[in-house]
Amino acid sequence: MAGNSTHTVTNQPPPLVGYDVFSADRALVEAVERHTDPEVLDAVRDELSVLGRASGSAQVQEWGVQANEHPPRLRTHDRYGHRVDEVEFHPAWHRLLGKGVGAGLTGAWTRPAGHLRRAAGFLVWTQVEAGNCCPLSMTHAAVPALRTDPALAAEWEPRLTSTIYDRDLRPAGRKSGALFGMGMTEKQGGSDVRANTTEARPLAEEGTYVLTGHKWFCSAPMSDGFLVLAQAPDGITCFLVPRVLADGTRNVFLIQRLKDKLGNRSNASAEVEFDGTWARRVGEEGRGVRTIIEMVAATRLDCALGSAGLMRQAVAQAVHHCAYREAFGGKLIDKPLMRNVLADLALESEAATALTLRLAAAYDDGGEQERAFLRLAVPAAKYWITKRCAPVAVEAAECLGGNGYVEESGLPRLVRESPLNSIWEGAGNVQALDVLRALQREPGALDACLTEIGRAHGADHRLDRAVKDLFTELADLDGIEGRARRLVERLALVLQGSLLVRHAPPEVADAFCASRLGGDRGAAFGTLPTGLDLASVVERARPLL
Repeated sequence: MAGNSTHTVTNQPPPLVGYDVFSADRALVEAVERHTDPEVLDAVRDELSVLGRASGSAQVQEWGVQANEHPPRLRTHDRYGHRVDEVEFHPAWHRLLGKGVGAGLTGAWTRPAGHLRRAAGFLVWTQVEAGNCCPLSMTHAAVPALRTDPALAAEWEPRLTSTIYDRDLRPAGRKSGALFGMGMTEKQGGSDVRANTTEARPLAEEGTYVLTGHKWFCSAPMSDGFLVLAQAPDGITCFLVPRVLADGTRNVFLIQRLKDKLGNRSNASAEVEFDGTWARRVGEEGRGVRTIIEMVAATRLDCALGSAGLMRQAVAQAVHHCAYREAFGGKLIDKPLMRNVLADLALESEAATALTLRLAAAYDDGGEQERAFLRLAVPAAKYWITKRCAPVAVEAAECLGGNGYVEESGLPRLVRESPLNSIWEGAGNVQALDVLRALQREPGALDACLTEIGRAHGADHRLDRAVKDLFTELADLDGIEGRARRLVERLALVLQGSLLVRHAPPEVADAFCASRLGGDRGAAFGTLPTGLDLASVVERARPLL
């Protein structure tokens, strides 16, 4: 009869919504507790739980959907033909970015345990919508570069670390909060920034220049300021390019087009031209790469954090689905083969979380040993964790079957986003070569990494054997560049194994060492060996509503 229902909807999981993204992530909570001073731990947990509840709310998740369904648009001219070069965003983008700034995701440099709490927040916030994390990352990472010039740092740092999001384009001196972008690469050079052709001509006022040239990738073109590289008389140099000049006029910042990207749709990435663009030098002439390198290191850690966040959300969605979905006479989560897949994914996610939070804690420590550790561990972690993100996202989508291929599930957005962090801020080969550079020029970096790894010596025979294999790799320098990826992969895995053996539950550490270090595993996810407590690994990864 007309109007009668043809079926009743059953055997579908409830939406993964209305929960605390932070508190539901056991590996992340434990890492925060492990690395945070007890005196501020309660405050840090409360702060992250507030962000976690917002991240898990239906409203904020809908903002993420809207920001991606309505990507930014470039408006080069106003109705009268005047050049304006503005990027227009959906209101959801501004709501997301305002919450991210308000949560302190650009303010790591000024608070107790600032990097640790910001890293955990960044990992949580990425799970809502990764695109708005780009300007948050650039703004956070600009601070150490600006500190090479105390006057510039005094002027800009309070704005960059502010918790106030001010979206209007006006002189920075009249704003209580500001965002930064970055422009390094050009058409002809890409990662080889010393091949840049943008010219910087000195003006009469000390430290000021005009720029002529272009940037092939300019991150966050709606920002208040940008750190860019250009050729000054004495070589490649770092410059600060404000979007609006002190007198209120727009700087020459010609946005040619926005990139049409695979993922990261909500975020604007632009091609820009400089034609008599006013700029202020940051650091010394000819030392631009050295000046901007601390910014690059911070953004590389954010790439690893972002991938860890994407992996966590993919695993959470897969485990949640399988905990409710029934097939072939039982819950999917209880089926041995699906449990193997979910546990394998969970191991990848937890290892990424453990390593990235350890790196953030090293930033907070700030000692010489920890700085040396970061020099080698950051590019290694960036290389490996970002490489693992795409296969994790794709496998997690498969756990949902056809549902995972449908936009409404959220998994396709994770899949499209998953390769990004491996490409940005130096792709895989750049990271591997950077590790080689650190090994050759900074022996203290290797010593610091080996000291960290050595804290787990004797705790697991597979880890000990993997460390010996790493020593063998390091001892053979013939053709080392061609083997750089192999070396960096081993270094990252040993670092992860050391952390899990010391800090994770035995069932997690055992499964990781058996599969990632002991070699008892196939090429695909879901090929973990028998005899492991996979049910406990999966249950640990399950987000409880």
